[in-house]
Amino acid sequence: MILKAGLIPAQLMAMPMKTATCRRAVITTVSEITTINSMAAASGMLAAIPMLMTTNRRQLPLSRGSMTETESAALYRLMTWLSPAFPVGGFSYSSGIEWAVEAGDINDAATLKDWLTAMLAEGSGFCDAVFLAAVHRAVAAVDLRALRDIAELAAAFVPSRERQLETSSQGRAFIDIARAAWNCDGLEQAIAEVGGTIVYPVAVGILSAVHEIGLSPTLHAFLHALTSNWISAGSRLIPLGQTESQRVLAALETVVSATAQRAAAASLEDLGTATFRADIASMRHEAQYTRLFRS
Repeated sequence: MILKAGLIPAQLMAMPMKTATCRRAVITTVSEITTINSMAAASGMLAAIPMLMTTNRRQLPLSRGSMTETESAALYRLMTWLSPAFPVGGFSYSSGIEWAVEAGDINDAATLKDWLTAMLAEGSGFCDAVFLAAVHRAVAAVDLRALRDIAELAAAFVPSRERQLETSSQGRAFIDIARAAWNCDGLEQAIAEVGGTIVYPVAVGILSAVHEIGLSPTLHAFLHALTSNWISAGSRLIPLGQTESQRVLAALETVVSATAQRAAAASLEDLGTATFRADIASMRHEAQYTRLFRS
């Protein structure tokens, strides 16, 4: 494209510029015009070019779903407290799964998934989640008498001696670590009010409540950790490969979510189990000739 020296600014502004090559030609030619009018035209064109380029530039969408500082802190703490790396000794317990494998009730990924589905929806998974939810509400409401009653009931609700050892040992370890690394206002008062045995779901309920972490994410994280530990035990006992274990965990996602929602809406009147075989497994485990796990 060739520009004439006599071109007026309005004509220059009206010229179509369809390609980057045309824009470069305009800038080069205009810079050579020495008349005042042409310089003014050049000034107008140079001002217009960035505007055209800005209009054509793709605008990146603003980020959505970002968390607040409080939400980020809550997620960080839940991921820490309910991680397999948190030293409560969860890896040493199988909740009776070891006996179920020896008895032939669990022998592959499908039977492990069915067993855990029952434990989550109708067994200790649901009951522990109900206790956690009740404790969380009592602490949030500063109802210390209710907290003590719930803690006593939760400690008495386990079906066997080994399950009692499992949940009380993990609860005690959880509280000891919380005191040392995650202490905050209200924690010591809640622990003192319970006084006696603090089982695992009660311990998690207390700590999450005093840190003002929401009940719903706490329940989901707790049940996910519980399920992951069960699958880890099953994968070593059957045994299962890592990929197959992840398939079981993926298949139980909806069960974990539904159990968390049921527990959040439940009361202590809704407590109860229908997993008699799992209870028997937890009782018979202590009589096994050889054992890898403590329950």
